[in-house]
Amino acid sequence: MSVQTFNDLPALAQHLRDELENKKFILLYAYNGVGKTRLSMAFKDLGKQHNDEGEVTARDTLYFNAFTEDLFTWDNDLDNDSERVLRLNSSSRFFAGLKELEMDNRIRPLLERYADFDFRIDTDEWVVSFSREVPDGDGHRTEDGIKVSRGEEKIFIWCFFLAIVQLALDDDGSGPYGWVKYIYIDDPISSLDDQNAVAVATHLARLLKTPESRLKTVISTHHTLFFNVLCNEIKRKKNRRDRFFLARNRSSPGYSLRDTGDTPFFHHVAALTELYEAERSGKLYTHHFNMLRAIMEKTASFHGYENFSACIKQDSDDEDGVLYTRLINILSHGNYSLYEPREMLEENKDHFRKILHDFINRFPFNPKLFSSEAPEKEKSKS
Repeated sequence: MSVQTFNDLPALAQHLRDELENKKFILLYAYNGVGKTRLSMAFKDLGKQHNDEGEVTARDTLYFNAFTEDLFTWDNDLDNDSERVLRLNSSSRFFAGLKELEMDNRIRPLLERYADFDFRIDTDEWVVSFSREVPDGDGHRTEDGIKVSRGEEKIFIWCFFLAIVQLALDDDGSGPYGWVKYIYIDDPISSLDDQNAVAVATHLARLLKTPESRLKTVISTHHTLFFNVLCNEIKRKKNRRDRFFLARNRSSPGYSLRDTGDTPFFHHVAALTELYEAERSGKLYTHHFNMLRAIMEKTASFHGYENFSACIKQDSDDEDGVLYTRLINILSHGNYSLYEPREMLEENKDHFRKILHDFINRFPFNPKLFSSEAPEKEKSKS
C-alpha cells in the first residue's frame, strides 16, 4: 500500500485539490484527534480570494463540519420551559437565501427519510421550532415546541446542508450556488445510530454520483461503517486511488495518507497493519501496546471471549500466556501519549514482536495485509 507524507495540513489540503483535478471523489478515514476538521478548514481556505483590504471576494468550497453545526444553537426557554427553539446564526452566509429559496420545503422531503418530527423556520426571528404527532386517546395531537434529541438535531442540520448541496448540484454555474466547485464533508453522522449511518451514507453517495454533476467531493470520517458503505456505493475506477487512511505521524511532525486498497476497511485492521509496519521498521513506541490491546479486545469480543487474554498464544506450560497478559496489562495502562511518543525498551520490543506475530498467525486476517518478507529481527534468527 502506498504512503504519502505531508509536512502540514495546508500542504495536504493542496494535494487533495490537485488530486481532484482528475477525480470526482476522495474518501478519508481517520481517528478522532488527527485533524480532520482542521483539514477541511485548510481546504476551504485555499479556495478563498481576497481584495486589497483583506475581504473575501470569492470562494469555491461548500463544507460541512463542526463549525457548520455550531451555526445552530439551542434556546431552551429556561424561564418558561415551553418555547424551545433552535437559533440560526443570521450573520453566516450559510443561510443566504433562506426565505427566497423556500428552504423549509426543500429540507422536509429529506428529513422525512430519517425522522418523524416536523419543523417550522421563522425567517424573521431566525429560529426553528419543532413539533411531533403524539398519541392522544384514539387519535393524535400535535405537540409543539419540543426539544428533539441530539441525534435528531444532527439529522435536521444534515438535511439542511443536503438541501443546499442539492441546490449546488442543480446549479449550472449561473445561479446562487454557481460559485461551488468543491464539497467537503467531515464526519456528518456523529451521535447517529448504525441504521441512520447506513442510510445517510447510501443517500449521500447516490446524491453525489449524479453523472452530470460538475462538483468534486471530499468526505472524511472516523466512523468505520459509514466509511465502508461509502466505499461500496462509490465504486472506484481501476487503478484509481481515491480512498485513504489519514494519520498523524507519531515520531515526527506531519501527516500521512495510506491507500486503503479495495479491501473492506475497519479501523482495527488499519491499526494492526500500522503495528506490523512499526514492528518491521523497529520504531516501536510505548503507545503501541495500547493499540495492540485495543485490537485484541475487539477480536476477543467478536469471537465471544470475555477477556483479551484469550487472544494471546499460550505455550504448553502456560507461562507465556500469563507473562504476556500481565505485560500488556501493565504497559497498556501507562500514561502514554500518541503525540509525545517514547520508544520501548529493547526487552519490551522483543515481547511485543512475539505477541504481535503470534496474534497475526493465530487469527485468519488477510495475509495480503502484511508483507511476506520477514522482519529483520526474525531474519537474524534464521
